[in-house]
Amino acid sequence: MNDIINLQKKIIPEMIEILDKRYNILRTIYHNKPIGRRTLASYMDLGERAIRTEVNILKKQGLLEIQSMGMNVTEEGIQVIEELKGFIYQLKGLSNLEDKLKELLNLKNIFVVPGNFDKDEYILSDIGKEASKHILNVIKDNNILGITGGTTMAKVAEEMPKSNSIKDILVLPARGGIGKSLETQSNNIAANIAYKLDGKYKLLHIPDNIGKEALDTLMQFDEIKSLIDSIKKIDVLVFGIGRSDTMAERRNLSKDIIDILEKEGAVSEAFGYYFNINGEIIRESNTVGLNLEDFKSIRNVIGIAAGAQKAEAIIAIAALRNDITLLIDEGAAKEILNKIK
Repeated sequence: MNDIINLQKKIIPEMIEILDKRYNILRTIYHNKPIGRRTLASYMDLGERAIRTEVNILKKQGLLEIQSMGMNVTEEGIQVIEELKGFIYQLKGLSNLEDKLKELLNLKNIFVVPGNFDKDEYILSDIGKEASKHILNVIKDNNILGITGGTTMAKVAEEMPKSNSIKDILVLPARGGIGKSLETQSNNIAANIAYKLDGKYKLLHIPDNIGKEALDTLMQFDEIKSLIDSIKKIDVLVFGIGRSDTMAERRNLSKDIIDILEKEGAVSEAFGYYFNINGEIIRESNTVGLNLEDFKSIRNVIGIAAGAQKAEAIIAIAALRNDITLLIDEGAAKEILNKIK
């Protein structure tokens, strides 16, 4: 396969660009169906004439259908989208990119999903599907699965296929709640994943940035204490990697503290800690749930991030331990190389 792809690159180098463009057109139509040409041109940042040409080609191949309401992807088109994922991965040389990142970040397991979330938000669906595969590969009967919150993690729950092959799974929110959006809260995500895996779940009804005195009081309740103890026993952790500035705003930190974090070089936040690009702690918050010591003791850890803007945050988290599985998109992967170089 690789030999054929290398020959194709030499003989028809423009093939990569054309294939990638048509693949992305199909994906964009699929996620926004039904959609008109003008809206599609806006999404793809292409001229309407160029879109019309590509759409007509895809229609002739039986991959699209055009109706009065807009364009839809046919069943054959959906099948082509799925089958092209692996080919696009090979065509773009993402295996070589993964190897470079493993060496530079000193990590054993890195998986790169084609595309850049900063330019195509639907990449999150592909990341969610890929993350689901990794979760199902590592989780065992009677395991405790820990889940954090966030947009990326919500997409993991959405793309998780229903399965009852793993018995007696307990899914827990690894952290307290942050922000106001229900869909991206760790409680909601944990419940959704538990439903997909035919498992059980427990909810942590505590905001992540609760004060120490309030937390000490709540810890007197047996139900809360038991849940926190269970969180400390997580077998598999799946967490989203966040930028420090974004997380500081979500935690409603004061402008003075945010300015200090920026001045001191904070680039990433995880488990209540703010890190610089070398993975050194800049600041610690009083938070609920999994802490840094717990994180380092969990056997199976999967970190997920999308978008070039997350590059420095990913580098920082990768410095914390070298045996985590890192799942990122192509945009983040390439930006990491740029940052390190």
